[in-house]
Amino acid sequence: MSAWKVLLTDGLEENGKEILRKSVELVDKPGITADELLQVVGEYEGLIVRGRTKVTAAVFDAGKKLKVVGRAGVGVDNIDLEAAKAHGVTVVNSPLATSVAVAELTMGLMLSAVREIARADAGLKSGKWLKKELEGTELMGKTLGIVGFGRIGAAVAKRAAAFDMKITGYDPLIPADEIRKRGGEPVSLDALLASADFITMHLPLTPETKGMLDAKAFAKMKKGVYIICAARGGVIDEAALLEALNSGKVAGAALDVYATEPPGQSELVMHPKVVGTPHIGAQTMEAQTRAAHDISEEVINAMENQPLHWRVA
Repeated sequence: MSAWKVLLTDGLEENGKEILRKSVELVDKPGITADELLQVVGEYEGLIVRGRTKVTAAVFDAGKKLKVVGRAGVGVDNIDLEAAKAHGVTVVNSPLATSVAVAELTMGLMLSAVREIARADAGLKSGKWLKKELEGTELMGKTLGIVGFGRIGAAVAKRAAAFDMKITGYDPLIPADEIRKRGGEPVSLDALLASADFITMHLPLTPETKGMLDAKAFAKMKKGVYIICAARGGVIDEAALLEALNSGKVAGAALDVYATEPPGQSELVMHPKVVGTPHIGAQTMEAQTRAAHDISEEVINAMENQPLHWRVA
């Protein structure tokens, strides 16, 4: 075993730990605080996190030995990538591991929103028979606008096609021919907003995507549109979404992510036309096992200067 030390701060499935222990000294500190991390990170060559731990510029300053930071999952908005580059630290993630889990949740959220499944369940459990109040609509024949047509967006398109939905896609980073190959009709963002009955977001949170669905975007949408988001909360202007829900422009929303997490009992979360889940997109046994395997091998590859599959910075 090498003298390298790797710190886990948000836990990891056992299969990933087993891979790591064969090559490094592994220290598992789930729930470590930001202050505690600053105190100990200087002892480690590797750091593996999920979404909870914030890997700030201060962490990179303190991590004098750091060679690699791994994100067990897709989103890396909790890692200061510019600071990583400035300190010569490699950042890797495991983007393939959770695609199916997030795509399946997206379909579940869509169905829950349009059929008011959560309300129906709550009513039944409280002794209410709300049958006459719960007239929904079908997915068949409706237009689904997918904003972000990467791996997850394409996985959603494949599943939505089984519901006989018409699928449009917007992604400035993916050629039109590739969007067609992935099952969508490429359109401009404005065209997608104007034509979609359902809009689902599948893109990272960046300065360019922050607040992408704002008041101007909602103004371009059909009355009665449904909004689904299991990507990153910041891509939707939540105040604008709340206003659109209250005005009736948006018929319903299904959210797994929020600008602030946990969001508390905000007006948006408590809105009767919102179905909310607590950022569980990647929370399947299969996805977590895949993520643990992929990130563990990638972190070891980075330490050993081997070719990388998913380098972010």
